[in-house]
Amino acid sequence: MKTLREYIKEAGEKGIAIGHFNISNLEALHGIYNAAKKLNLPVIIGVSEGEEKFAGLEEVYAVVSEIRTRDNYPIFLNADHHASFESVKKCIDVGFDMVIIDAAKLPFDENVAVTKQCVDYAREVTAKTGRDILVEAELGYIGSGSIIRDVVPEGAGILTTPEDAKKFVDATSIDLFAPSVGSIHGLIKTGKPHINAELVTEIKKVTGIPLVLHGGSGLRDEDFTNAIKAGISIVHINSEIRLAFREAVEKFLKENSSEITPAKILQPAVDAIEAVVEARLKLFSGMQ
Repeated sequence: MKTLREYIKEAGEKGIAIGHFNISNLEALHGIYNAAKKLNLPVIIGVSEGEEKFAGLEEVYAVVSEIRTRDNYPIFLNADHHASFESVKKCIDVGFDMVIIDAAKLPFDENVAVTKQCVDYAREVTAKTGRDILVEAELGYIGSGSIIRDVVPEGAGILTTPEDAKKFVDATSIDLFAPSVGSIHGLIKTGKPHINAELVTEIKKVTGIPLVLHGGSGLRDEDFTNAIKAGISIVHINSEIRLAFREAVEKFLKENSSEITPAKILQPAVDAIEAVVEARLKLFSGMQ
């Protein structure tokens, strides 16, 4: 099986993107994996600090790594939006394929310092173990939290300049870069701004490394396709599958108010997540 780095490189060469979807329970994992396997596409499973605290860090790693080994399938695990070196180190030590140090709220030099610390540790572990651990970092602010908002949060949407992007990537030696190019975390009732595809192209040119789009939930299809054509290699989706989960459970309980069997209550949520992920994976991979 190819490594995650090789799959990302291949996606860039083909002008497509790999889907990244977050989980905090087995139902979400089943829905995501069902969709990926149906389409025979690689997939990245993400867990934020809050999600891994709920689901269990070692437990998530054990389940995902077992699926990969059992089925010989390219399903990878990422520590999404970790805010400190200590939390990143913990995920690397457990066995994660990829980590994201999110220090975008810090001043530039402090962001560089903690990011470089994470990169250096990942390289050290790679040298000792042979594991190919990828490190991603962010620059610019796209808000935080996977919730439904009335409007774009104050202060969010500060775009990353190509000059700062190059300076940051050169200073940190990260493997993947998440710039702010127009997306916002969460779902916005008033609609999200368009992705600045021209900016994506410029940042890709000056950094020369794979780019990642965060805050993908709720974007227009053309924003995704334009961003991917411009140089995005991974797209993050979280809020959309959380909303699908909630709506499916609410609908089932409304129609079956006396039901108390978890397997029956939660199966519609698995199916709903699978449908969302399948549609997104088809879009990201050029199948539609």
